Amino acid sequence: MAIAQSKLTAQGQISIPAEVRKKLGVGPGSVLEWEERDAEIVVRRAGKHTSSQVYAVLFGADRPVTTVPVKQGIREYVRKKHARR
Repeated sequence: MAIAQSKLTAQGQISIPAEVRKKLGVGPGSVLEWEERDAEIVVRRAGKHTSSQVYAVLFGADRPVTTVPVKQGIREYVRKKHARR
């Protein structure tokens, strides 16, 4: 069942209906991802960072994945970043 319809312009652009924008939580400047699954195209709001990117910043890329508390990782990162040299 379709939520809404859009019409493709000659320039290859579409307008995203208001009800779809509300469901996705997007507005001007938002980035959408398009993914092909079987015979369908799925559109979703793009995340800014993956969990592995966040982990690498907090704990270092060379550190093995563990259950280290996030607050501790943030504290270490901030201390390193703002340490006086």
